[in-house]
Amino acid sequence: MVIDPATGEALGNLTHASEDDVAAALDHARRGFEHWRGVPALQRSARLRRVAMLIRERREQIASLITMELGKPYAEALAETETAAELFDWAAEEARRTYGRTIPARAPGMRMTAERQPVGPVAAFAGWNAPLITPSRKIAGALAAGCSIIIKPAETTPAVALALMRCVLDAEIPGDAAQAVFGDPDAISRQLLASPVIRLVTFTGSVAIGKHLTMLAAASLKRTVMELGGHAPVIVCDDADIPEMARLAAFAKFRNAGQICTSPTRFLVQRAVYEQFVTDFVAHTASLRLGGGFEQGVTMGPLVNEGRRIAVEALVEDAVAAGAVVAHGGSRLPRAGFFFEPTVLRDVPRTCRAMREEPFGPLALMVPWDDLGDAIALANELPLGLAGYACTTDTRRAARLREEIAVGTLAINHFTASWPETPFGGLNESGIGSEGGIEGLQAFQQVRFVSEA
Repeated sequence: MVIDPATGEALGNLTHASEDDVAAALDHARRGFEHWRGVPALQRSARLRRVAMLIRERREQIASLITMELGKPYAEALAETETAAELFDWAAEEARRTYGRTIPARAPGMRMTAERQPVGPVAAFAGWNAPLITPSRKIAGALAAGCSIIIKPAETTPAVALALMRCVLDAEIPGDAAQAVFGDPDAISRQLLASPVIRLVTFTGSVAIGKHLTMLAAASLKRTVMELGGHAPVIVCDDADIPEMARLAAFAKFRNAGQICTSPTRFLVQRAVYEQFVTDFVAHTASLRLGGGFEQGVTMGPLVNEGRRIAVEALVEDAVAAGAVVAHGGSRLPRAGFFFEPTVLRDVPRTCRAMREEPFGPLALMVPWDDLGDAIALANELPLGLAGYACTTDTRRAARLREEIAVGTLAINHFTASWPETPFGGLNESGIGSEGGIEGLQAFQQVRFVSEA
């Protein structure tokens, strides 16, 4: 059953794929790969660009589905449709540039080349928090490289994924080159990953599930691209533009109610500007308007389900019990739906759960520091390393932060972690490989060396 998180009411029921359905999808993916890999890059590019055009033409309808299933404010949902379209535009361009290289030969008359080829059928798993962007990134990259793909989107937001697949099919991309299945995640993942048809697994979601899928893939040496959890640190130095950084940080923190893997969460602020930053951040937080995503002027919607609300609530209670101070929010709203106040905790002890577990919700943690080395050590103390942020106008500090903050994506003096043309991926337990950019396309390719005498 699919639930509207703004009301808690049922939107409808979702049919799950049977074992036979998944087996049929695998057979179609095998045949689809043999056909799609032979389609000239120019034609693949044109069809991917057509997908982008259809997403833009249908943006109001798709944005409405995002808001209905996820609770994201409608303006944010519209922005997500444009990013998804740009992902297909970028993939369409790069599909025409999947170059290999010629290697200088060791003997006269010999030719040596390194060729880039599609890796094969792909099994893709996408989460619910970016229900259009995440499937678009995987589908666009795989198809651009010449792979077929079976994607299992989140059962929480199925209508969004199906609307995307309709754009793909209407762009005259063969149905056996791009398929979607829904159902029990464990059963489907085990069946897909056990099949010799699948040659690459791409997953966006939690660290625990990512590790599980990686172990399943290793049994048959399937390649993996894993975009896993994060707990993004923000190091704020006393030379930064504090009012502007606080404004931008608050906007980034509570976008999609904090349900973003790159959401800035652990704010490590130099003591000299700590009070000012907290005060400014709280002021911007207090200006947010909560409500259903279709309501006029709403800037933050509900959490996706009751489970997420309970999890955030438990982290707040644990932090307060450990000595943290609630500077704003901290409670669920007494209304229908899964609403929780945008919450700011100050003077947060590093030992509390919230400093070590990704909140994945509207929770900002404020901690003062005196020594930059200590702040960097605190930023790096978790096994996660997806995204990080820094605020400084001092070039030497910026250089040190660039070198020492252990994350796959670092943004300095702004809070955007990725664009369609840039690589996105994490270090350590935050993932393997990259999505987006040239690197994201290359993830769906393998290199073959050919020498001819």
